[in-house]
Amino acid sequence: MSAAHYAIFVDLENCGAKVATLNTIIEKVKIRGDILLGKVYGYTDQYADLKEVLLSNTFNVVPSLRFGRNQKNNLDIQLVIDALDVAYKNELIDSFCIVSGDSDYTPLVGKLKSMGKFVLGISRSEAASGIFINACNEFQFLESVTHTKAPSPKKNRLEGGMDESVTDAEINKLIQTILEERVDDGEILASELKNVLLRLRPEFNEKALGYSSFSKMLAGLEQRFATFSVTSDSYNVIIRLRHEEGGASRHITKENYVDAFAAQLDAYKESGFDRVNPSILKAAIQNEYPNYTERAVGFKRFSDLLRSLEKAGLLQIEMDEQKSMLVKIS
Repeated sequence: MSAAHYAIFVDLENCGAKVATLNTIIEKVKIRGDILLGKVYGYTDQYADLKEVLLSNTFNVVPSLRFGRNQKNNLDIQLVIDALDVAYKNELIDSFCIVSGDSDYTPLVGKLKSMGKFVLGISRSEAASGIFINACNEFQFLESVTHTKAPSPKKNRLEGGMDESVTDAEINKLIQTILEERVDDGEILASELKNVLLRLRPEFNEKALGYSSFSKMLAGLEQRFATFSVTSDSYNVIIRLRHEEGGASRHITKENYVDAFAAQLDAYKESGFDRVNPSILKAAIQNEYPNYTERAVGFKRFSDLLRSLEKAGLLQIEMDEQKSMLVKIS
């Protein structure tokens, strides 16, 4: 299966300009295909910690010169011009990732789609326009893309590359992430999996982990972690994600729900998010606690639970311009 060829255009103001967040966006796209071109807009010296990520992924930067009121509009227009220039002149690129939720980009998305291009949109939930979301072929909220699970975050898998201390567990987790992205079937051919691993970690080598071949590495990881299964189908080796069965899951109760939500909100804040859409917060809790329902923690509606958390000082409930609810993290 041939990989898609992506161009990424990132509005730094929209994505929050965190190293871990940008790394995760890049990971998300690399799982889907090759990144042939990357560009970020609004770069200033305050984003100096992004230099290593940008240079190692050969991204170009468009600086923010801060002159007059219309600086943001100027950068938006420049992004549109650059994206169309690539679409017309670079025949290799068949997919675009736009990291912004501004509705002003909707005509750009429409034009790209009319040219046969695939458009992936990524944005913070508080800044995402419903018009832009619906225009994209695929859209993901940045809070969901970023690794913001409530337990203490580990070092980002892409940060600093594959160092000498990389372990079987890290590679197993990376394979799990790749399989989870394949929402339709949760499976991948071994040859395609190795190509994706090499896109994410160009220095990947199974021999450095003590395996004489890629197939032996897969067999070893399957036996040790049981995260995925490896089967042969005629001439193909297929890797499939295994789904957990039964009762090892964590439970949320009336006694611990405040701590559970507090941990998740802290994780969002650590990743640079000041506000999140309530549905994003609820989905994250459901992912961590499969037994979660409002009634399980003593409430009829999620909005009632949010008001309880607001009284506890964990968040503030706000309404955006479209009268949609947002959660501001305290």
